[in-house]
Amino acid sequence: MKDIWMESAVDNNTKKINKKKLLVTTLIIIITIFLIIIVGLYYTNRQARDWIDKNIFRKEVIQDSVDTIDLKEGENVNIYAFNKYIGILNKTKFSIYGSTGNEEKTLDIQISNPIFHSENRFLAIAENNGKKIYLISDKDIVWNTEVEGNISQIYVNKNGYVAVVMEDTIYKSVIAVYDPNGTRMFKNYLSFTKAVDVSISNDNKYLAIAEVDTSGTMVQSSVKIISIEKASTDPTNFLDNTYKSEQNKLITKIKYQDKNNLVCMYTDSICEIENGQNVVLTENKDKKVIFECINLSNYVCSIEEKSSGLFTADSLINIINVSNKDVKQYVADSITKEVFTYGNIIALNLGTEIEFIDVNGLLVKRYIANQEITNIVVSDNIAGIIYRDKIDIVNL
Repeated sequence: MKDIWMESAVDNNTKKINKKKLLVTTLIIIITIFLIIIVGLYYTNRQARDWIDKNIFRKEVIQDSVDTIDLKEGENVNIYAFNKYIGILNKTKFSIYGSTGNEEKTLDIQISNPIFHSENRFLAIAENNGKKIYLISDKDIVWNTEVEGNISQIYVNKNGYVAVVMEDTIYKSVIAVYDPNGTRMFKNYLSFTKAVDVSISNDNKYLAIAEVDTSGTMVQSSVKIISIEKASTDPTNFLDNTYKSEQNKLITKIKYQDKNNLVCMYTDSICEIENGQNVVLTENKDKKVIFECINLSNYVCSIEEKSSGLFTADSLINIINVSNKDVKQYVADSITKEVFTYGNIIALNLGTEIEFIDVNGLLVKRYIANQEITNIVVSDNIAGIIYRDKIDIVNL
């Protein structure tokens, strides 16, 4: 009898355990199916995606609910977003604020009319048409120096190598390159062409210079590639290659992206220099392109105005992967007034809204204002919406 009772008790426990396992398994299957449906709707149905972004992911923020940095009305300040900070240059004081709007550090920067450029944790600041240069890493000044010419442009790569474009009375452009410690590595002089942009590769091996020659009957654009190692040791033998574009094709910007792809932006197209050839990534022919951008990690984008009704239009954002040429698209329900790009973030100013999207064509944040938005600054981690008396902070 004892054995029979024990066998019966074991059978009952087994049944209870099996029922529990069955219930858990069923719940897991139901949840999995539900998640698959939600994910499918998110990526294929725009209305569902907007609802999920707003109500579940809480990607929508309004003006009165964000942290702010107070400004004094009437003061002439210069504002820039870099790394995870917002910097405000007021006279000779550069105040650095974090994501909650608290001042974290103040640096003495002897610059009154700045031009900025940042990559990774580095921020380069130069005096526009002046002589002073500063390199900041995170929240500290690494080095500063003065140059002989008048500065027109500054560039820093993600490792802290700096290129400075200057003008003087003899040459149309002079480009100087500095290592992360502030030591000048070399200078390059342009007598007949003007440098419109520069970029340093992420492996620190090459300097690219976008040049424009306007001396002939037609504009001639070209990109000169300089070996930094050769230029540092032999100033007579440093040219690695030169790529000329078609005549009358005006180059405006160049950038070495994350995988050392060199991307060139022209007034009518965006191209990549690949295996010695100009490969077209996007062109404006038969399109109403209102903005183009190449200041992204491994992507470029173009924004088209598309009619959506008798008196309405949308913005179609085409985001092209430079490596595999894959295209992602995002549609904004208004005409884009301005676009700001950095790293993996594309910020669309739509008037009283800003939509921050990533390079996968997905919404990161939507900021809704009570008034017209006129100026913003953005990095990969933080954005500042600038008003007369304050800066609204949006964490990305």
